[in-house]
Amino acid sequence: MAPVTASSLLHNGIYFTFSTRDSHALFFNSHNSLRQSNKHPLRILSSSLSGRRRKLVSTVPVEYVPPAPDFDFGQELARLRILRSKLSSSNSLRGKIRVVDCDSKVKRFFRSGYYKNEFARVLESVDLDEYELFLIKCIVAAGQEHVLVSGCDTDSDVNGVEHEFVSARNSLKVALYSLVEMIEKWDSNDDREMRVKKVDALALNSLLKILRDVEEFYDCIGGIIGYQLTVLEILSQSAHEEKNTNFQNIDNTNSMGLQFVKIHPPSVLDLSLDTEYAAQAALWGIEGLPRLGEIYPLGGSADRLGLVDSVTGECLPAAMLPYCGHTLLEGLIRDLQAREFLYFKLFGEQCITPVAIMTSSAKNNHEHITLLCERFKWFGRGRSSFRLFEQPLVPAVNAEDGQWLAKGQFLPVCKPGGHGVIWKLAYEKGIFQWFRDHRREGATVRQVSNVVAATDVTLLAMAGIGLHEGKKLGFASCKRNLGATEGINVLIEKGKPDGTWTYGLSCIEYTEFDKFGIDDESSSNSLQTEFPANTNILYVDLNAAEHIASSKDEASLPGMVLNVKKTINFVDQFGLQHCVLGGRLECTMQNIADNLANSFPSQCSEGVEEMLDTYIVYNHRRKVTSSAKKKRKPADMSLHQTPDGALLDSIRNAYDILSHCDIELPEIDSNDKYADCGPPYLILLHPALGPLWEVTRQKFHGGSISKGSELQLEVSEFLWRNVQLDGSLVVTTENVMGSQIDRNHESILQYGYRCARCKLVNVNIRNEGINWSSDKNLYWKHDVQQVEALKVILHGNAEFEAVDVNLEGNHVFEVPDGYRMTVTSGNSGFLTASHQ
Repeated sequence: MAPVTASSLLHNGIYFTFSTRDSHALFFNSHNSLRQSNKHPLRILSSSLSGRRRKLVSTVPVEYVPPAPDFDFGQELARLRILRSKLSSSNSLRGKIRVVDCDSKVKRFFRSGYYKNEFARVLESVDLDEYELFLIKCIVAAGQEHVLVSGCDTDSDVNGVEHEFVSARNSLKVALYSLVEMIEKWDSNDDREMRVKKVDALALNSLLKILRDVEEFYDCIGGIIGYQLTVLEILSQSAHEEKNTNFQNIDNTNSMGLQFVKIHPPSVLDLSLDTEYAAQAALWGIEGLPRLGEIYPLGGSADRLGLVDSVTGECLPAAMLPYCGHTLLEGLIRDLQAREFLYFKLFGEQCITPVAIMTSSAKNNHEHITLLCERFKWFGRGRSSFRLFEQPLVPAVNAEDGQWLAKGQFLPVCKPGGHGVIWKLAYEKGIFQWFRDHRREGATVRQVSNVVAATDVTLLAMAGIGLHEGKKLGFASCKRNLGATEGINVLIEKGKPDGTWTYGLSCIEYTEFDKFGIDDESSSNSLQTEFPANTNILYVDLNAAEHIASSKDEASLPGMVLNVKKTINFVDQFGLQHCVLGGRLECTMQNIADNLANSFPSQCSEGVEEMLDTYIVYNHRRKVTSSAKKKRKPADMSLHQTPDGALLDSIRNAYDILSHCDIELPEIDSNDKYADCGPPYLILLHPALGPLWEVTRQKFHGGSISKGSELQLEVSEFLWRNVQLDGSLVVTTENVMGSQIDRNHESILQYGYRCARCKLVNVNIRNEGINWSSDKNLYWKHDVQQVEALKVILHGNAEFEAVDVNLEGNHVFEVPDGYRMTVTSGNSGFLTASHQ
């Protein structure tokens, strides 16, 4: 690579042009960058001109960085393996420092002129202790020194360009600080050089936190060195591995001899066929609620959703998506409270389930979720019923040679390390002990983007079977959509060299299909019909999960994968957008099952699933998964995994409920029919009306709902008998499932206490309803333009009753706390309303 030189500096516009041998040019205007970047000015200025062989491009085409000509996977793997082995044999920090000091890359970096004249000056601004200096040396030993330097590659001839480059860089900083002074108030006694040092110190401390998290959390694979070694091993394996044409038979040779592995379609417990067993299993789940916890992995960055704050422009995590009038996180809690309310109705006891939430710092995920819980006063459950624990971020790497992507000096591009880190993290943060303190034996796990996971019997039956049968791990599964970004559930059969056999249900991630020779594009592939979808809805025995999570080896980080088929988008220190093929080391949550296989003395025939510690419940797809994972593109006719598609599936479920109650309503066609015009009608039912459909259907009978109508029921105590709806009916209540009372200085929802009620019998409702022609309607958000509606607003334990009456046009019936309103037709044909 040719030296980078500053060829022009225009102080008015502060333009830089850097030329390279490949004739790639960078044009940077600091004023535009500060205006366009959504990052804090300190974050922009804390980085400097970036390092390693990297082309700066726009989002199109994709940036694809070839490995350095002298980069040798074999040599690098051998070096890192030796280094990791020596570090693991060292029992003290001093000993580990001596090991990395002997590494060739560390020696070269710390004796280079670049270090002495540039990086050393940064270190002067920060008082590093021995451990922090060890972390710095580890990143160099891992071959990622470009994250530490301000410009050129340390393997290049640094001395020839160092002074000019650093001079240009410092000139840039000084010029930009004239802008920062208008934004940030600094100590008036600080000169410009001191302010530059402060910025560098902030950035370096931020990097040290990332390195500390990687070194300590990934200790079981060798910390920073082990992380990079694992990345390169996976990349090297992917580059040289031939596709297996028969994915059901794989032979692996290890040091002990030949190991036979075969993958079978699993036998499942089909809840849609055996409805009697499904009902019994769901009852086990309701009875077992006092023994269950809830786990939500909410740490993902959800880049495909593209969610931003409409006021601030800040990127938001998936948990904040305003789906059907409530954030996705609220939806999880509403579903949980509906199950607890049903438990109260059946057994007359209050049950509050402890909820553990894994967050991350990506997109201020942890802060947003904490603030949301506080804003809703912890949803009437008390702060002590929640535990939030933050997962570490890990460096993203490019797809070719595993080099860490960097936005600038001290600024590696970082992403969450996958949901699979949840087990080890939960152990280290004391979550398993916390569940034990609440006398919990098992837990249900679901992802925030799946809005139908708690529909009808699926979740309760899965948990009920796990508790009742003493199982260790359960999957909720369904038919897999062709081409969907979801894995498959499989039965894995392994024949070991000692003659024993192991069997277990597990998952193959969609990113690993190539490894098994699976072609997911062919509609004739048996994958489509034989293997069910993995949906990341799990039941887990907490003792079994803790046993695996507490191990000191790779088992605590299940299913490590490196998906480099997607692009990583980031903005560098100049405000330039990059789109790079790459990924990061991820762990898969569901592959904890790989450590729960059962051993047998001989090969087993069919029916082995009944003897396993793992199991799969199966149901119609709309009762198991429909996700709001990605933002729908304007011209895209596919609604798959979008909020629009999830809404249609929710309405289809409502159709299935109500059509079995002798209520006439139009059937819903395929998604493509509604891609442009929206759904045929809106039906939004509070989960506490059930949540089991058998319970919900007891509250509805007779009548009709016309096309273009809207039915929104935020109530649990409800009766519908022979109601004709043509327009909008909206019932909202303060006390859906009960009233909040003060307990130990916290507001706690007391189930069944002062609930609001609504009764409609022989009622004909007709109004203009929603303006379906409005281009402002955003149906999945429930942001619609209403022309007319019948609205019933119930405060406290208010009640509303309408019998034998026609309600035409716009009406709002608002009932105060402690009152009942009855609406009937008078002798003169007019409406009469009475309060009690």
